Formats: sequence, C-alpha cells, structure tokens
Amino acid sequence: MRIAAIYDIHGNLPALEAVLHDIGQAGVEHVVVGGDVFPGPMPRETLTCLLEFSIPVQFIQGNGDREVLERMRGTETGAVPEQFREVMRWNAEQLHPQDEQLLAGWPKTLRVEIRGLGEVLFCHATPRSDTEVFTRLTPEDRLVPIFEGLNVPVVVCGHTHMQFDRTIGKVRVVNAGSVGMPFGEPGAYWLLLGRNVQLRHTPYDLTEAAQCIRNTNYPQAQDFAAHNILQPPSEGEMLEVFTRVELR
Repeated sequence: MRIAAIYDIHGNLPALEAVLHDIGQAGVEHVVVGGDVFPGPMPRETLTCLLEFSIPVQFIQGNGDREVLERMRGTETGAVPEQFREVMRWNAEQLHPQDEQLLAGWPKTLRVEIRGLGEVLFCHATPRSDTEVFTRLTPEDRLVPIFEGLNVPVVVCGHTHMQFDRTIGKVRVVNAGSVGMPFGEPGAYWLLLGRNVQLRHTPYDLTEAAQCIRNTNYPQAQDFAAHNILQPPSEGEMLEVFTRVELR
C-alpha cells in the first residue's frame, strides 16, 4: 500500500489541488490528512475537495481544526492569540452546521500498517499533544520520553511546517511539512509512504494562487498571499523562533 500524508493545508486550495494531482499520479491508495485543514482562506472549498477526492481519505484533528470546532460551538478557549481569533471566527462561519459533527469525529492519532515500514503512527504535533513543538534540531534526550513505548517503528507528524526525517531513540520520526503554509522554499510539501518514506515537494503557480487568495473575503488574505505563498519565512528564521518555545 502506498499512502500519502498531507499536513497543515490551512485552507490553501490551490496548493492542495496541486498536491492531489501529484498524489493521483503516484499510485497512492490511501491519504492521511494529518491535521490543520483549517484555519485558512478557503476552508469550505478545501474540505469539499478532500471529501470528494477519488482516493480514500482519513483525517486526524490538528490544533487549528480543534479551535475552529470550538468556535463553531460558540466557545472561545483562550488558547488562540488575539491576532488569530478573527480568522478562527471567520473560518467557523464559512463551514456548514453539519461539519461540526464531522470535525468532532476526527481522532487525535491514527495507526496504519504499511508493508515495508510496519505500523505507522500519525499524529499532528506529538503522540500526546496537538501543540507541542519540536524540530530537527531539538535535542534527542528531551524527546525520547515522548516517543518510547509507542510500539511502532515510524511516527509521522507535522505542526511546525518544516520537513525532517530523524531518529529518536529507536523510532523514525518524519515531519510531513506543510501543504499550504510552508516555512522555507515556496511550494507544497507532503510525504509518500510505501516501502520507504519519500519527502515530497510540489511546485505550483504561486502568482495565480496568491491572486486567488486575495480574491477571497478572508480577513488576512493579503498577508497570507504575500507571506505564506509568495515569500514564506525561511527555515532558519522559524528554527530560531521555535527554539524559544520547543519542548524543555
């Protein structure tokens, strides 16, 4: 079985469509969406695209999805910084009432048996949390207690929007990167899992995508187009930011 892992789409429909096209060409039999379909500039269209895809799709819930779900329920958790609360509310308003039950049913983790790799655990940030931050540079001794005892050879995660492939204790931990809000070279990032793990990067028409986003009513459309599509933050910049908030 070949599985595609796509994470952190954040309502970027043009990026998602480019990745799904590549997935369709790669002989993939199953897709795992690893959280944070939301928030973003085209939430309803992005969800519909995933639900209507010709290859079976399973979802896990990311912290962004969880916060949008809470807004749909009329709750402010206090976990969202002030500058992002407007986009959470806007995303919740774009979704249909019946989507609440759908989002609530997404699990936090998922285990899938993949021939050649064994049982793979998919989570959003870490197996125990959808918000914990670690990167390819986080010291291993901080991470071993989180990944030991899982009884899997491979864990796939996301959340920090930067791909990596590293070993923590005896577990191979792979970050899928971000489809819709990458840090580093522009484009869309994802994983192809089969007998091994391939870190994939899909280019797409950034100028056209940026204009598509600007044409939405998303409250931060201009900023998203400029700083998440056309010129994302560099990996170096974000590694420095995440070092200040990573696991201690």
